[in-house]
Amino acid sequence: MEDAPRRRTREQPSSSNDVGITISGSGTHTPTQKYAFEIEDPASYAKLPLTDRVVKKWRAFYGNKDFGNITLLIALYWLQGIPLGLAHGSIPFLLKEKLSFAQVGLFSLAGYPYSLKLFWSPFVDSLYDRKFGRRKSWIVPIQLITALVFWWMGSHIDGLVRNPAENIYGIMYLFLAIVFLSATQDIAVDGWALTLLSKENLSYASTCQTVGINCGFFLSFTVFLALNSVEFSNKYIFSVPRDEGFLQLGPYLAFWAVAYVLVTLYLIVFKTEDSSSEDEAGSYGIAETYKTIWQICKLPHMQQFIIVLLVAKVGFIPNDTTTQLKLIERGLHREDMALAVLIDFPVQIFFGYYAARWSQGASKLKPWRLAFVLRLLCSALSMSVVYYFPQGGLTTGYFYVVLITMVASSMAKTVQFVGMSAFVTQIADPVIGGTYMTLLNTLSNFGGTWPVYFIMRAVDYFTSATCLMPAGMGDSYACATQEARKLCVKDGGVCNVTWDGYYIVSASCILLALIMFVGYIQPTVHRLERHPAHLWRVTKESTK
Repeated sequence: MEDAPRRRTREQPSSSNDVGITISGSGTHTPTQKYAFEIEDPASYAKLPLTDRVVKKWRAFYGNKDFGNITLLIALYWLQGIPLGLAHGSIPFLLKEKLSFAQVGLFSLAGYPYSLKLFWSPFVDSLYDRKFGRRKSWIVPIQLITALVFWWMGSHIDGLVRNPAENIYGIMYLFLAIVFLSATQDIAVDGWALTLLSKENLSYASTCQTVGINCGFFLSFTVFLALNSVEFSNKYIFSVPRDEGFLQLGPYLAFWAVAYVLVTLYLIVFKTEDSSSEDEAGSYGIAETYKTIWQICKLPHMQQFIIVLLVAKVGFIPNDTTTQLKLIERGLHREDMALAVLIDFPVQIFFGYYAARWSQGASKLKPWRLAFVLRLLCSALSMSVVYYFPQGGLTTGYFYVVLITMVASSMAKTVQFVGMSAFVTQIADPVIGGTYMTLLNTLSNFGGTWPVYFIMRAVDYFTSATCLMPAGMGDSYACATQEARKLCVKDGGVCNVTWDGYYIVSASCILLALIMFVGYIQPTVHRLERHPAHLWRVTKESTK
């Protein structure tokens, strides 16, 4: 028997314990079923003080019937954020101290599996052991393999990172492997979230992802980078100065290898899967899933959306990937960067929550469009922050300038991410589990990944820097890398930068993004967001 459709309106307040998003739809899943995600009217909270609203939400969350499953999802996404925080955060910082931008760009290839997971997601959706569980069949072995890789890296990675120029390919392949494992786990967890939570709590899925991945990323980036810093450790931890930071990469990975095993054992022993809720979705085989994806991509409006996803982030890539590295190069300490990210973290969580509430009504992607413009402004401002960085070292006042720029850019990035995720959730077809969401999320991720390698190489290509040696002290040589600059100073020379490719590449990308936004992205997104959900679906018959 079908459930009666549920719809929230201002005249009919609901006592649901969700965060403000409700789902309307029938109990029977069909390929053309319409799901409408609606956001609770913030006016219903207008008369309550902020503290009362926070307490109300927390009590509702803690008393939620899905509290255990929500906590489990956060834990799974948390584990997922650990390798991502290393691959996209800490490791590039550690490598940049001794490598050029082009070499760091080579390491960025390790993040590609997360942007290409679409190609194997149908296998994850379709191949499984029914007795063990559709999602556990993948999550359990993937996490155990990740734990084994982490444990092995625990005793080898520090030696590789000490000599990155000689071991760059080995480091890249190792992180390529763990990012591949993390991406595969993400497919299974995304699909499980659709059935692990009840319908009225399905809106918590994106919240679990945002909180879990951000926490894992935060630990692997901010916390690890600070504890790994010699300056930070000697100042705040060690009573006697040492030559190494408090926490090295090897022990950190070994710790998380144990954490992966413990969470996996919990899944094996205590968590059972209800496969009946996915029986109909499970009828989609591998070939049929690929056909469905192809049919979705053939939709005219989907093709326009794909183009937007692939090019929308080009203008932000230099700021996201090279600005922090340039600040380190100019004299910003790693612990200062870690402190800035620490302050930035709660801002991401705060705006991540409210961005979902703003992405409602006919203009679902309006926050995304506004954040697009803000990110371009922040990218331009970041160039100025790098250019005017104090020659004598970071001052307290300038640190606040760096912090405000980072927080504003991060705020806009979070609003874009959550806004786009909310839109994708609204148009995704639940019949093929996590594959539809993986399709769009993969394209969105790839749009922010494919330019990185080329942009970082371009920074080096357009940079002209020569170490000018005093007469009789040797020949001049290139000093484009941080290590070469230090060597130049040690040799008594001066690193003369004729052209800095960072400014050339950043300005070119911002200008290109602005032209694309005005000429294509803005009008296209404004038109696509008004399409009803059923136009984004493909019937099962059309795949035959």
